[in-house]
Amino acid sequence: MKRVRLVHGNGGRFSRELTEQYILPHFNNTLLAPLHDGAQFEVSKGRMAFTTDSYVVQPAFFPGGNIGKLAVCGTVNDLAMNGAVPQYISCGLILEEGLPFDTLDTILATMQDMAERANVQIVTGDTKVVQQGAVDGIYINTAGIGYIPEGVMISTDRVKAGMDIILSGSVGDHAISVMGTRFGLSLSDSIRTDCAPLNHMVQAVLQEVGSNVALLRDPTRGGVGTVLKEIADQAQVGISVFEEAIVVHEEVQGVCDILGYDPLYLANEGKALFVVNPEVTDTVLSILHSFEEGKEATLIGKTLAHNTGKVGLQTALGGVRLLDMLGEDQVPRIC
Repeated sequence: MKRVRLVHGNGGRFSRELTEQYILPHFNNTLLAPLHDGAQFEVSKGRMAFTTDSYVVQPAFFPGGNIGKLAVCGTVNDLAMNGAVPQYISCGLILEEGLPFDTLDTILATMQDMAERANVQIVTGDTKVVQQGAVDGIYINTAGIGYIPEGVMISTDRVKAGMDIILSGSVGDHAISVMGTRFGLSLSDSIRTDCAPLNHMVQAVLQEVGSNVALLRDPTRGGVGTVLKEIADQAQVGISVFEEAIVVHEEVQGVCDILGYDPLYLANEGKALFVVNPEVTDTVLSILHSFEEGKEATLIGKTLAHNTGKVGLQTALGGVRLLDMLGEDQVPRIC
């Protein structure tokens, strides 16, 4: 089995071999083909969004996905949460000496598939190879840019009291799928990562109701609980959340009950929170339900003029539980 060697990162003949034989076949396009130090392209007038993230998930493969899927979807979704239409992505690879090329090829093929699904191009990148033990096989850094359509303004400054909060689906699936694989647990086949590009779904909402969407957030690290607390703090509103409206799949809840995890603080990689004017709530839910990624979308809460900076979870038993930001990481290295 052919494996990555340190010489594949030295910038010489073997580096060229790595690029031409393994990377370019997946990402080849007119912007990347020159193999220059960066990509050159035209942009339309208006506002742009730019984001970057690094992925160190362990293990690199888990039910329903791998680190390559996370890298593309994570960057696409960060742009989508800015209201942007993703266009271009960079790909930085840090490879461990000894990584099988078959493994690398599978990850790159997944990145290619996700880029095509999200309608973005991977147009520039970089590769480094480090000695065995320096990384867990492969780490990936991606950056992305996209344009923000006219009339779209996503900002916590636009969040006011009396708005509705919509969650596009169930919580906890991704973190539990990674954790189960990491610790060799025998979990239900139905527990799979929710990782998916959300840009098409988000743009469908924005094209229909546009300025009625004040804020978009994806509850990744820290989960829904942390993101809601951040919104309450930054927008200086209170938030009331309905526990019964938050979808937690039975299998995921079962694992959480056994291991003591709180699904509200587990990471998700294919979910979005929408803060919207209440007059468009039904329209937004209808649009979300038309997408596979949003078929379980629900209205989970409202913003309040009182209790600013606080998030109250209305429990199924009739009490109120205050939600704060995640302290200790429940499941580290899930992305």
